[in-house]
This record gives sequence, C-alpha cells and structure tokens, in this order.
Amino acid sequence: MKKLLLGNEAVARGLYEYGCRVVSSYPGTPSTEITEFAATYPEIYAEWAPNEKVAVETALGASFGGARAFSAMKHVGLNVAADPVFTASYTGVNAGLVIAVADDPGMHSSQNEQDSRNHAISSKIPMLEPSDSTECRDFVGIAYDISEKFDTPVFLRLSTRIAHSQSLVETGERREIPLRPVDKNPRKYVMTPANAIPKHITVEKRTEAVREWAESCAVNTVEENGSDIGVIASGTCYQYAKEALGKNASYLKLGMVNPLPVKLIENFCKNRKKVYVVEELDPVIETHCKSLGLDVTGKELFPLCGEITATMVKEKILGQTVDKGVSIPDLPVRPPVMCSGCPHRGMFYVLKKLGVFVNGDIGCYTLGAAAPLNAIDTTVCMGFSVSGLHGFLKANGETKKSVAVIGDSTFVHSGITGLINMAYNRSCGTVIVLDNSITGMTGHQQNPATGITLKGDMTTAVDLEALCKAVGINRVRVVDPQEIDTVENVIREELEADEPSVIIARRPCVMIKKAVINPPYRIDPEKCKKCKMCMKIGCPSLSIDPENGTVMVDSTLCVGCGLCKKLCKFGAISEN
Repeated sequence: MKKLLLGNEAVARGLYEYGCRVVSSYPGTPSTEITEFAATYPEIYAEWAPNEKVAVETALGASFGGARAFSAMKHVGLNVAADPVFTASYTGVNAGLVIAVADDPGMHSSQNEQDSRNHAISSKIPMLEPSDSTECRDFVGIAYDISEKFDTPVFLRLSTRIAHSQSLVETGERREIPLRPVDKNPRKYVMTPANAIPKHITVEKRTEAVREWAESCAVNTVEENGSDIGVIASGTCYQYAKEALGKNASYLKLGMVNPLPVKLIENFCKNRKKVYVVEELDPVIETHCKSLGLDVTGKELFPLCGEITATMVKEKILGQTVDKGVSIPDLPVRPPVMCSGCPHRGMFYVLKKLGVFVNGDIGCYTLGAAAPLNAIDTTVCMGFSVSGLHGFLKANGETKKSVAVIGDSTFVHSGITGLINMAYNRSCGTVIVLDNSITGMTGHQQNPATGITLKGDMTTAVDLEALCKAVGINRVRVVDPQEIDTVENVIREELEADEPSVIIARRPCVMIKKAVINPPYRIDPEKCKKCKMCMKIGCPSLSIDPENGTVMVDSTLCVGCGLCKKLCKFGAISEN
C-alpha cells in the first residue's frame, strides 16, 4: 500500500517493519514525531526519557538485552547523549541499535546550527542520510543490517526538510526479529582501560571495513547523464541539485555520509570538466574529496551557514538568474509570541518590573526574552539557567538581583544536577521552575513530572517540591504565576534569603485539556485612559485601536486569564 508520509513518520514505519522492539527518546524538533508515531504501534515499546543521555543508554541496554532498539533526538540532543554514544562505538551492540539525529540548518527551532556528521566522524560510527520518505523507511532496515553485521550503533541523519516533508512510501508488513541471546561477555561490554584499549583497534578496523562496504553499497548511487558536470550530494541537497540541474549534470548521491567511500568518489570524478559538492553546513564531503587530491568546488560557492535551495544551486552552478515571478510586497514581521493566557507571562512581567538579571533556559518560555517583556538575559542550553546562575552569583559576590527560570521538563532533563550544585556549594540564588504541566515547546509531550507516559498510561509523577528539598533546598515556595502581587512579594523575599531557594510557578499550559478557559474579556473605551499599561505583558489578544488609541481585545484569541485586568488601574477591563 502506498501512503504519503512525513519523513519522521516513515522512520517510525521503518522501525515497525524492521522489527524494532524498544524506542527511547527525548522530544526535540525536528525529530519529535518519529517517537510519537512509533508509539502508535503496539508491537513497539516507546517512551519519553528524562533526557537524551538516558534515552540512548536505555536503547543501548535494550540492544544488549537482545532487542533491536532505537533512540531519536535533535542535533543539540546528541551533545547530551555523546557520553554513552562514543563508548557504545567501542562496546558495539548485540541486537541492532539505530540512533536518529535531526539537524536544523537555518535554525528554525534551535539555538545553534551544528553538523552532526562531525559526531559520526569523531565517534567512528556509521551514518546514513536519507533524501526522501521512502529512504527514511528503507534506511532504517539498512541501518539495522549494518549495525548487526559490523557490530556497531548506526546514525540516521535527518534534516528539518527531510523530517517534515512528505512523499509516497510503499509500506510493508512487520518482520518479527527474534530476541538475540544475551551475550555475557565482560571483555566486550565492560569498558575498563584493559578492555577498551584493544577495542579502539577494533573500531578502526571496523571503520575501514564499513568504508569498503560503502564502495559498492546500494545507498551510494551514481546517476550518469552523460554530462561533464558532476554533483556530489546527500539528503535534501541531492533533491535541490536534481531540481535545479536536471539532466545538465550527473550525480553521485551519498546515502552513507560516514565513512565516505574513496574509489567510488574517485571514479565518479574522473574525466569530469567540473565537480561540485553541494552540502549544507560544514564541508565534510568536500574536505574528504580534497584529501583525496580531487579538484572539487564546494564552499567557494555555497554558504557555511543556513540552508541551500534549488534556486541557489541553479544560480551558482549554471549562472542562471531565476525569475521570481510575481513580486510579493514586504509583509509585516510576525515574530513568535507566547500564547494568550500563557502562564509564564505574569512571571516575566514581574521579573521585568523588578529588574533582576534572569538566566534563561530552553523552552517556549524563552520567548520571555522578546519585547515587550524583555525579561530574559541569557539562554545557552538545557539546564544552563541553574548552573549559570550559580556561577554568576559566585562571580558577582552573591548579588541578590539574579534568578534562574527553567521549565518543568527542562528541569527534569538537566536542571536537577545544577540545583544539587547550588545546594552543595551554597550559592544564595533563586531558581524559578515554570511548571506548566507539559513539555510545551516541542508539541505538548508528557514528561516525568506529568504522571503520564508516552503511551498515555498513568504513572508516578516527580514531586518537584519533595525533590528540591531532598537535594538540600530548604526554601521551596509554590505560587500561581497569574497572581502577580503574590509572585512579586515571594520573589522579593527569596532574593533576600541567605540560602538557595526554589519558587515553583505552577499553572497548566493554556493549550492542554486541564487548563481552565474563561470567556473573553472586554474593554470599556469610555474608561480606557490609553495608558497602555496592559500592553506591557505582550498578550497577542490585545491591540491598539488605530482610530482612537484605546486598547482592544480580540475575542477570538482571549482565554479570559484576567492578567490584563489586574494591571488596569481604571477598571476599564472586565468579563463579558
């Protein structure tokens, strides 16, 4: 049966069809949907782990236990998972282990723009890169075959465009792969120096064996069109090149991007007038070609930063200016904004009012850095806010004017150890956990603090108050972030404390089922003094009437949270 599938959905279909039994991941755009789709198959055990390190360790343990296993993450998640990943290259596997990593060229939803092929090279782990949804499904099976044939984890690299684009896939039936016998073999799996030293030699030999396999494997293909122009590409860049150049070039499509073949590339480049390497981000393929003494053109034409397009390929290689067609006027900028009724808005309003230095973190609450709130001063990576606050305070003489803000999912992911550090090393700072009862930024996934699993089963929920006290925090306060007067008083009190403290700002995300949605509010234009005090919270439901300058409420967006009413000193805002 043919189905139109997202790349991520096709990867999940591949997991189903090629006998995967265990999936453990942490949500991260653009990889999230792989695990969500995998969870729809009863034959696959699928879970959200607290972070990517735990997810890979879980999948690796399942592999040791004899089951084909899988873990998915975005590119920055691979940084978190790097510790077990690099050593898993040494231990190898029992049953097949596939690790999907989705890069984000253009940084559509990420804090940096890194190229995961560098992780594959450094860890000496094979990496496949599909170019459409069919290959997303097929490459899962090939990855498991490589994993079990060469005793190695295998990376499956996607990009935002491949993960979130659709193409037709011919679906098949599931192949039940029997559990492999558990291999009780300490010399293989216990990575003490005595065992690891010879394993490094094994890994290097394995890399050369996989490289030899890559010379003639089915995932690396040549499309010969009789042209003296050659293009070497992989993934979405192959699609761009084909769209732009058509029969004007011959193509070497690399489905395996680590290790890269040698003879195949050399033979492809022979007798070509010009060979172009089209790849996003780092010049990985280009550097390999030049190390072989081949004259290829790559980053002289194509950028190191951002995405490549078919239009760019046509202009750079053929020198053809593409007709843009009908001219579209510049449209108003629509920056991302916190939703109407977002529980974080009141907290950020207070923090801005108090003028504290706010160490931020990764989540939808990072939007607190945007105007008009302008309430976040730093954002680096998941968990940084807590550890960064500790360092900030130690550097600045325990100033009382700095806090950390971190979401509940991010706190479980990597904020707990930072809080332990604060308690252990006694920095007098305040950590604000923005508990909205969900993982908001990546699409409302459950997490260990919600009490619900990925499959929808009820489970134990992390007690954030008890956890904070257990690691040594004596001052733990719980507030409703919409009660801004109470929030302000509590923050002032905790900033003056002579020991570390935690404030848990608890109110459900307005987009989840248990959130309370009230009728929209209205503004009496006769009472509105045009002071624009209510506009300081940056609610998308509020705007200025261009005719008379009074504030208006968009009743289609307003959820009746009442925050604007609390800011109006003239009683102009009321329930309908």
